[in-house]
Amino acid sequence: MVQMEFLGMDFSCVFGALSDGKFPEKDCLLPLISKLLGYAIVAASTTVKLPQIMKILQHKSVRGLSVVAFEMEVIGYTIALAYCLHKGLPFSAYGELAFLLIQAIILVATIYYFSQPVGTSTWIRALLYCGLAPTILAGKIDPLLFEALYASQHAIFFFARVPQIWENLKNKSTGELSFITSFMNSLGSMVRVFTSLQEKAPTSVVMGSVIGILTNGAILTQIIMYQKPAKKEKKAD
Repeated sequence: MVQMEFLGMDFSCVFGALSDGKFPEKDCLLPLISKLLGYAIVAASTTVKLPQIMKILQHKSVRGLSVVAFEMEVIGYTIALAYCLHKGLPFSAYGELAFLLIQAIILVATIYYFSQPVGTSTWIRALLYCGLAPTILAGKIDPLLFEALYASQHAIFFFARVPQIWENLKNKSTGELSFITSFMNSLGSMVRVFTSLQEKAPTSVVMGSVIGILTNGAILTQIIMYQKPAKKEKKAD
């Protein structure tokens, strides 16, 4: 059988089965689907936060957005990316984290810009991150501390969403939150559970995606709930 590999994806067994008039075996098909979905998530992640950034720039407002929530998200992405690099997982299993981290940093900077004046404590948090992030991403920390940090990043992602969910509940509005970004976050988390299981990623990685489904799903539900009344009011006018 001729080997047909591309970006770590083996198409030979699929094409071999189809050429024989047979449907590919599950053990042949599922790993390939996992890889394709993994790369699809990586590709989609290059623009997932752009709708949120563009919405802020368009309205020149960060109304209803929790600054702490987005700051914690940056920390969570940094730890998750560093851990996946340290574990040597295939790029298709975590590649989106690199693009999400870059966009999350740009998003926080945009929020800072439209939240003037920025307080001293905010600058201190930003400087601390800039000082510690390179060390964490390079994996130059004690292995036990690394595991503890990764275990904590699930809590970080969870509590990164809680302030935003609470803000939405309190205001009965989702402010400048982007539906497209929230939808893509939710969909990405669901697909990542499947790809992580197929790639035999650590259980902690899978749990991170499950938490993402729950928290991103909650925010997406709020956007749908709180935007419907606004549309009805416009029609009534």
